[in-house]
Amino acid sequence: MQSTPFSTAKLDALLDESGIDVLLVSSKHNVQYLLGGYRYYFFEHLDSIGLGRYLPVLGYVKGRLDAAFYVGSGDESWGIEVFPFWPQRISTEVWTSSESARIAAEYVKSLGIATPRIGLELEFWTANSWDRLKAELPDATFVDSTEILEEMRAAKSPEELDQLRKAAASIVDSMVATFSWIKEGLTENEIVEHLRLQETSRGLDYGFTLIATGPTFGRGPSNRRVAKGEVISIDTGGHWHGYLADMARMGVLGKPTDLMKELLDEILAVQTAARAPIKAGAMGGTIYDFAAKALESCPHRKDMHFVAHGMGLIPHEAPRLTASGPIPYSDKHAKRPLETGMVLSIETHVKHPEVGFVKLEDTVAVTDSGWEAFGDWGRGWNVPEEM
Repeated sequence: MQSTPFSTAKLDALLDESGIDVLLVSSKHNVQYLLGGYRYYFFEHLDSIGLGRYLPVLGYVKGRLDAAFYVGSGDESWGIEVFPFWPQRISTEVWTSSESARIAAEYVKSLGIATPRIGLELEFWTANSWDRLKAELPDATFVDSTEILEEMRAAKSPEELDQLRKAAASIVDSMVATFSWIKEGLTENEIVEHLRLQETSRGLDYGFTLIATGPTFGRGPSNRRVAKGEVISIDTGGHWHGYLADMARMGVLGKPTDLMKELLDEILAVQTAARAPIKAGAMGGTIYDFAAKALESCPHRKDMHFVAHGMGLIPHEAPRLTASGPIPYSDKHAKRPLETGMVLSIETHVKHPEVGFVKLEDTVAVTDSGWEAFGDWGRGWNVPEEM
């Protein structure tokens, strides 16, 4: 049997704390994490086929590594053939989520646990697969295990950090190259398409782009044409081997005005302050404390917004540092020490009626003695005429 790419002792301890006997993992990102990078290429960008939906199920049994199992799709043997992984019990003959649930339940029955307590990522089970699982395992108790898996992913390994480092560098290089190409009269949609090509040419799996040009605040790409003297805010995300980089940089078509410089300088001050307390062992909430103090001295603070959140296989994963951000969740990690290998997305923006939307978003990893910023360039005004 292959060794696992994660700590079984840590996972067993987390399951023991929650009283969970069996973990059924079905989200593509957590399946990838527990299988050491495996992600079936056929369903990389979709879940549906025929009348069914792809629902992979990785079963992990506390303290019984040999009892682990994997349920994949009808043609998934092609993927496993080129990316063998550690579970030895594998089924790849199903085409619907309901059938995935049935086979997973058969594996659970074979364990001989009379009344198993089963952990599920409840957000990732379809209605029919959930109904099938309950029907097949009427004596089981089901609990949500989403946060257990988040705890497993919170501190990244050196290999994971390398993936995120590469993702961030490629994203920023793509944005800088795009800024240098922009000229008057191009539409936001044309700019985004050029950026997409820049990202994919660097090996990224393109995710999304939020863009705002001129004195506007809407960030959906449109046919608005950029004019001389206007700002261009680009916030884009792309994956490198599944790991997500989400970065924001600013450009201006012409020389930045004094007001533009002032706004970006204020943002840079907040971004810099937020990094200051970061190191392993520091309380997560201190990041917000330092940012809040910096915001107090910003003349445009009433129009500014700061947020810091975890980053990895998905956006806004652990550590979760605020309960008042744009994505609803608790701030449990604000009250806990940061760990080496945690990765943060730190972002500050301001909406100014004359200038428009100005934002920076950076990726910062926690180290033993401080922090490391990935892709940490292009943070000033990117001016096409000067590039």
